[in-house]
Amino acid sequence: MRHVILTALLASPALADPPVIEDAFAARSGDGWRFDVTVSHPDTGWDHYADGWRVLDMQGNELGMRVLYHPHEQEQPFTRSLGGVQIPDGTAQVQLQARCNVDGWNQATHLITLP
Repeated sequence: MRHVILTALLASPALADPPVIEDAFAARSGDGWRFDVTVSHPDTGWDHYADGWRVLDMQGNELGMRVLYHPHEQEQPFTRSLGGVQIPDGTAQVQLQARCNVDGWNQATHLITLP
């Protein structure tokens, strides 16, 4: 039985680490909010890379999204910004979530308290 389990594990595709929000900063900017978000992911090139992150309210509704149009295999972690995000008045916290072009959205989110 151990041989069957080991064979099944060896035959399974290796899953790469998901993209992770390492750090984030939020500030009011004009009539919206600006987010500076640092992401890490073991990008391997065009075949597998972190391709976006988004701002969610605490119920999981998308408030804004930053698309990443190319891999960053030589720049890890990397920081990108998104401005003009409309946050409803009275909102104290939002979530940030990162995505890669192969595995989709990381289920884990990064919580940020708005200043």
